[in-house]
Amino acid sequence: MAHEKDHDYHILKPSIWPLLGALSGITMFSGAVLWFHDITPFLFLIGFAGVLYVMYAWWAEVVDEAIIGDHTPVVAIGLRYGVILFIMSEVMFFVAWFWSFFKHAMYPMTEGSPMIDGVWPPVGIETFDPWHLPLINTLILLCSGAAATWAHHALAHENNRKDLVNGLILAIILGAFFTFFQAYEYSHAAFGFSGNIYGANFFMATGFHGFHVLVGTIFLAICLIRALKGHFTQEQHIGFEAAAWYWHFVDVVWLFLFAAVYVWGG
Repeated sequence: MAHEKDHDYHILKPSIWPLLGALSGITMFSGAVLWFHDITPFLFLIGFAGVLYVMYAWWAEVVDEAIIGDHTPVVAIGLRYGVILFIMSEVMFFVAWFWSFFKHAMYPMTEGSPMIDGVWPPVGIETFDPWHLPLINTLILLCSGAAATWAHHALAHENNRKDLVNGLILAIILGAFFTFFQAYEYSHAAFGFSGNIYGANFFMATGFHGFHVLVGTIFLAICLIRALKGHFTQEQHIGFEAAAWYWHFVDVVWLFLFAAVYVWGG
């Protein structure tokens, strides 16, 4: 009785995952350096496999904690704050690429010259027409975000698990279409990643966004699997909330990319 829990907080047990995650991360990045210097890719692959395993095992424990009721209202607030802080860090990540793009677009410089005498886009760069495939991809991603919102509304406000599943399926399919069309667009680019600042900025900004779309699609797919298993309830669905917030963040970033990089920057 002296050790009976009389509070709403979740006291975590000692875990190996932070240490293993750190070791896997440093192994992966050290291996990347060796790989970039054409020494060996194996250390990178070992570290990458370790990172994936830690992500799977650690989040599996978090899911188990939710199932057994450890995510009390007090704990849920902390989890939401954590997701918000993570998304804020992602926002600043993309701010760096927007900053670089706008800087070079407004003050283009020729190579080796300190004078602002260049043009944007650089001479010889044939940009994409924003009103064809980029516009289609914009509509696809917005519809996917709407489907995710439909799924969340169905669960949180109506406790309608059928629409929850259908909304998630639709959001995942549309996210996959977006990734396919972006890969198709890349394959028809009239410029490369190296050799010009426009290509470097374009592929880094849109490429990292594409990576986030892929991660978000996997995130939603995991939520679909959990929904089919009956994990989420009308009162408690922090994991799905996190996925929906992340997906809407991906939507908003793409709107800025479409307006800045494709329309204005082109």
